[in-house]
Amino acid sequence: MPDNLPKDAPPTQPVAEDESGERESRIYSAPFRIAGSRGSSISLPDAREDFDSIRPVANLLMGAAHSDGKFCAREQQSVRGILCQLLAVEILPEPIEQQLTEFDPARFDLRAAVDSLTQQSHASEERTLQLVRKVCEADARIDINEDNYMVALALALSLSPARYAKLVVAESRGVNGFWKRAEDLVIGSLLVALCAVPMLLIAIGIKLDSPGPIFFRQRRYGRGGKEIDVLKFRSMRVQEDGPVVVQATQDDSRVTAFGWFLRRTSLDELPQLLNVLLGSMSLVGPRPHAVAHNELYRDQIIEYMLRHKVKPGITGWAQVNGWRGETDTLRKMVYRVEHDLEYIRNWSLWFDFKILLLTAFGRRVWRNAY
Repeated sequence: MPDNLPKDAPPTQPVAEDESGERESRIYSAPFRIAGSRGSSISLPDAREDFDSIRPVANLLMGAAHSDGKFCAREQQSVRGILCQLLAVEILPEPIEQQLTEFDPARFDLRAAVDSLTQQSHASEERTLQLVRKVCEADARIDINEDNYMVALALALSLSPARYAKLVVAESRGVNGFWKRAEDLVIGSLLVALCAVPMLLIAIGIKLDSPGPIFFRQRRYGRGGKEIDVLKFRSMRVQEDGPVVVQATQDDSRVTAFGWFLRRTSLDELPQLLNVLLGSMSLVGPRPHAVAHNELYRDQIIEYMLRHKVKPGITGWAQVNGWRGETDTLRKMVYRVEHDLEYIRNWSLWFDFKILLLTAFGRRVWRNAY
């Protein structure tokens, strides 16, 4: 992680709009890079390139700009800026400008563009991926579809995972596969059976402690960025699930007396075992955040949405390393995201078992539990 992170960076800042109406983040986008080198650091040649060799590059860059379904002004500027530097000109020649104007994402063929690129021998594979990443970062965030585009491009360029690992967050083999699901069903079923009586006692305690429902449902993002309803035992007097959700803080007055015990011991998370059995969550994975927090942080931290390449978990690598609870500074959320992406890259069944053991017996997991 970079050493120049602002220690007290606020979690909220105004977000402006560019000419296209797309939301444009102005918040620490450069310092809060998590993995790989920023596209702006790429050195480009001064020599003029011929139009034919530039055309496939232009198509690949335009494909990246359209990959998230939004072609904003900053992405347009990024594509034109890269091509101008490659051609060593200040204004794009008319044939290239016309190619950009006529680009149709519905008819774009990634494989054909890569074949044309390799025939022209314009640039190294890694450098091509760096240029594409620069376009994806132009709107100050990389979304899931953009990263999927980069994965597809890396594979089309015949790059090995070792050669694109720092530029792309690809899913580890099996993290969304059969053995992961089998682990959730077997261990999840055992935990539901073991916790049935304690959960019944907790439900009685909640009803005796304060008025209100036993369960609290909150909208959160699951795999692929799709909204899911996450179950928890109610631990507060309020049930916030709107555009603004205030995170729990230490000695929070909204927390009930019994709720304090539930949150301190993480017993309020037990109903999420039902989410696991139903398939919307996993035992281990990046912790899901409230939708309001997702929309806030996706504009502030590049790669934030890549956490959603896998199912969210009841516990995760970030939590057992102490990165749980209130994220009152942006730095804390950055470290949480960094651990989540490390988990995705290095997933294995043994890694999951290690996290489950640390959740039960580790000391760091109890840090910031309130």
